[in-house]
Amino acid sequence: MSAASKTAPKLIFRLQFDQDNRIGRGKIQLLSHIRETGSISAGGRAMDMSYRRAWLLVDEMNRLFKQPVVESQRGGKQGGGAVVTPFGEALIAHYQAMEEKARAALSNDIGWIVANLAD
Repeated sequence: MSAASKTAPKLIFRLQFDQDNRIGRGKIQLLSHIRETGSISAGGRAMDMSYRRAWLLVDEMNRLFKQPVVESQRGGKQGGGAVVTPFGEALIAHYQAMEEKARAALSNDIGWIVANLAD
């Protein structure tokens, strides 16, 4: 194992609610891209994802929670678009805070494991 790979392990944080429902970094990134672009399609493209895949993930999240995370408008005179709801914004913030807390809490243990990896 190279020295570079020893210094940068990835901590992957995901909440698994049941076999089919989970929230992880990918869905949170998609929400962030939708917030930035105002579009499910553009948000998906930013992640090399088809519109259909992005839409399915948004639909999955909207069904998972009591409140929608994204609201969309169909095309028309002013064009379509999507907006991350206040609940979606709170979801992004809470997820990112949990991810950072997990990273900080596990930092020493991860460092110990990395220090003991074979060369």
